[in-house]
Amino acid sequence: MPAVKPEFGAQARQPISVLHGVGPAIARKLHERGIDTLQDLWLQLPVAFEDRTQIVTLDALQLGQTAQIEVRVAAVERGFRFRPMLKVTVQDESLRQLGLRFFHYSSSQASQFQVGRLLRCYGQVRLGANSFEMVHPSYRFITEDQAGVCRDRLDPVYSNIDGIGAATLGKLVRQSLQHLPPEADLELIPEALLRDSGLPGFGAALTAIHEPLPGTTLAELRTGRHPAMQRLALEELLAHHLSLRKQRLAVKAKAARRIDPPASTLEPFLAGLPYRLTAAQQRVIDDIRGDLRSGQPMLRLVQGDVGSGKTVVAALAALSTIRAGGQAALMAPTELLAEQHARTFMDWFAPLGIDTVFLAGKQTAAVRRQNLQCIADGAGMVIGTHALMQDHVQYRQLDLVMVDEQHRFGVDQRLSLRDKGEFEAHSPHQLILTATPIPRTLAMSAYADLDVSVIDELPPGRTPVQTVALANSRRDEVIARIRDYCGQGNQIYWVCTLIDESEDIQAQSAQAAFDLIAGCLPGIEVALLHSKVPPAEKSRIMRDFKDNRIQVLVATTVIEVGVDVPNASVMVIENAERLGLAQLHQLRGRVGRGSTASHCLLMYQAPLSAMARERIEVMRQTDNGFLIAEKDLELRGPGELLGTRQTGDTGYRIADLSRDASLLPEVLRLAERLMQRYPEQSDLLVARWIGSAARFAHA
Repeated sequence: MPAVKPEFGAQARQPISVLHGVGPAIARKLHERGIDTLQDLWLQLPVAFEDRTQIVTLDALQLGQTAQIEVRVAAVERGFRFRPMLKVTVQDESLRQLGLRFFHYSSSQASQFQVGRLLRCYGQVRLGANSFEMVHPSYRFITEDQAGVCRDRLDPVYSNIDGIGAATLGKLVRQSLQHLPPEADLELIPEALLRDSGLPGFGAALTAIHEPLPGTTLAELRTGRHPAMQRLALEELLAHHLSLRKQRLAVKAKAARRIDPPASTLEPFLAGLPYRLTAAQQRVIDDIRGDLRSGQPMLRLVQGDVGSGKTVVAALAALSTIRAGGQAALMAPTELLAEQHARTFMDWFAPLGIDTVFLAGKQTAAVRRQNLQCIADGAGMVIGTHALMQDHVQYRQLDLVMVDEQHRFGVDQRLSLRDKGEFEAHSPHQLILTATPIPRTLAMSAYADLDVSVIDELPPGRTPVQTVALANSRRDEVIARIRDYCGQGNQIYWVCTLIDESEDIQAQSAQAAFDLIAGCLPGIEVALLHSKVPPAEKSRIMRDFKDNRIQVLVATTVIEVGVDVPNASVMVIENAERLGLAQLHQLRGRVGRGSTASHCLLMYQAPLSAMARERIEVMRQTDNGFLIAEKDLELRGPGELLGTRQTGDTGYRIADLSRDASLLPEVLRLAERLMQRYPEQSDLLVARWIGSAARFAHA
């Protein structure tokens, strides 16, 4: 096995304090963003690029274009209408004029704009009151001999760090690149494995991104087609994949309690269900029972479309654990969903003599103390929100940790709950549930540490949901039809994206919709539900809706996940253009749970953007969650599916799982060979791209 040279990485590990201009204050701010070494700066990749290689005349500008112009100051106006404003009128040799508008400026800055002075500006062209304008463009004054002289390459744009501007960060990055070691000392993927790829080495790729060569186009970089982008994306995907594989090996190296109760202990539960399990549910249950009896910690993700019966599968996993003498915990992302799970499990488990404890953050002190004692005494089933993993919650023997809609939690929260079941050399079994179908390309990379089971069959009796799109201007017509539906005994969800009216966003608020609908439908019980409603009131509203004492529930997307009211047959979604495909599909899944014909009305504010129009068309054409997930990944990328902005997650710097899906087969091939033949390089790759955050790669 090739050895790693002792001096490998020494240059990369040099502290940023070796750079000119990095004193204690700057170093502290960079440290807060995880930037401590030269390598950390090398990997602060540009977030965008600007094309300042040419000058566009004012008469050639187009609305929405981002361009560089060379102009002279024609007039300066300072005013104060709603806030201070500086407007500079400029013109070029075409004699066309354009306005530069600034809302944040100093007196000294304003005094620099003197009539006749030459400057170069870069910004987006917008439509002003009388002509085109640029708002807060970047600019610099130039001399006559600099006129017409442009850069020969694209400019990288860096993100702002609190207290450190993008320009300053860019200077530090360029300075750090002067310390790049020779390619042979920088490369972590052995040459034998990369020889046939046709991609540049790591150092060359890094330089080509930070300092694009003349001739490099914006299109190459934006689409990820540039060889340097491909090279860095390949390595980053590889590092994340290796991290997940190592996480899996580390967990599987531990022991877990063998859970294999006699099948007869599960039969009373199955006999009490009003339906038979589908073949897909039975197949997934068999997967889980095999994991539980293995003696190794289960690490399984169960995917199932909306209404496919994941909760029953979770209940059987929990029941197996409880009958074997352990405890099971189910963590849900909202109190509304957690309470519904608690009621469901109580109904199922109480006849079997099993205690179910519900724990939420806003319970009274007395109820909370009683519940905490029950958990410590060994209550079999524990259900709650993130309150389940707080320090003062003590379990007697937590053998099974289940997380519903896990992408809604920060990774550190999921790990904290898992740690509750760690005892000596034993780890708890982990079961992750999601109603968000994960496309295969995403699962290959993002869930490499989990076994994946799919419930790809809906229970019999589910009625198809007819989906139609209507402009918001037809709201009165929809409300009139709602009256007819309610008269036939049906119930309706009316979902809005805002709680209250907003000056900045043109969308119907839940409060305004409630006032309108309640006023138009006298004699029909209408209720309002959103995140600001007190927990006890939320529970009462949902209970009354489920019992058909409320006919129309006006709500925000708080009801997106898990709320189950079989009699609800109509879902109206206001401003559907503001929601992504995954969220629209989740909301639509709240109806069609009974035998009544069901409808989903997507109301939109015209005119629609191209992407919004495509999303709505997909919703009209299919109710297949996996097809919808693939399209959502294509349109919006992986962020919404994986919750990449959650606390503790390790987001990608340059890779894009949708754009770079073609690299995944090569990532899998390289990962196998590296782990077998070059384990030291594997560790260094993970350290380079993920560093100390490797623990958070997955819960």
